[in-house]
Amino acid sequence: MTLAPVIAVVGPSGVGKDSVMDALVARKPGIQRVRRVITRPKGEEGEDFDRVSVEIFEKMVQDGTFALHWKAHGLHYGIPIEIAKQRQSADALLVNLSRSVLLSAQDVFGDLIVVSLTADPKVLAQRLSVRGRESASDQARRLERAGIALPDGLNRVIEVDNSGPLEVAITKILVGLQPERA
Repeated sequence: MTLAPVIAVVGPSGVGKDSVMDALVARKPGIQRVRRVITRPKGEEGEDFDRVSVEIFEKMVQDGTFALHWKAHGLHYGIPIEIAKQRQSADALLVNLSRSVLLSAQDVFGDLIVVSLTADPKVLAQRLSVRGRESASDQARRLERAGIALPDGLNRVIEVDNSGPLEVAITKILVGLQPERA
């Protein structure tokens, strides 16, 4: 049985990862999103995710609940082990990952495609300000990290500028995925 590829959507905060993922799922019904587990405090929203405390997250790690987990921006993130079952029934799976765990994700999932989103720094700053999830100092720290390069050794990367209309970015991604028939 061939497993669906995992498509890691990465990029700096404010680049539009969630919007891109929602649009890809809407355009291609065989593509599914993977729901993450996050230790995000109550009152901080964002993508559709499972909110847990740090204590529960750490217990989940000990129990082997995650295929992949990491810490970023003071939060813990996990990809549930159930991703293996999802890979059996989908054409492709989208997952929002941190750039810091891409090589580990490639080791875990094997067939990993990285969609690396970028955007003009002014666009990033505006989007972060509008979403209002972080303080001004947290926004500044996130903007400083925007230029961090992807790690060497990734098998397949599709780079897309998401500064303009969402539909333009989606078309570029789908063209890049074409060989995989996602």
